[in-house]
Amino acid sequence: MFLCNRQKTQFYLLCMGPDKPFHTKDLSHQIGSARLSFAPEESLWELLRCTPGSATILGLMNDREHQVRLLMEREVYEAEYLSCHPCICTSSLKLKTADILHKFLPRTGHAVTVVDL
Repeated sequence: MFLCNRQKTQFYLLCMGPDKPFHTKDLSHQIGSARLSFAPEESLWELLRCTPGSATILGLMNDREHQVRLLMEREVYEAEYLSCHPCICTSSLKLKTADILHKFLPRTGHAVTVVDL
């Protein structure tokens, strides 16, 4: 999910499992942010070069100014594999989580914040 604070000055990419309930109040408290909501489509394209429905961790390669903070739900973070879109929602990839954490993210310069949902 691609989220932002009320002022639309902070952006977040949340990676979570499909069956997890999501409560913005709980997440906002964990990350110390004002109320969260879905970010505008224009921001999704501007920052990650993704269209609605295709927000993906791989889009972080397009966030060269590090304006998006990556949040990963603990179960996704600890899983052996994760699934994501390749910046378009017509396909999905299954990748080793360790490769994302230890190879991809260091190259993009993004850190991960683990959250509990």
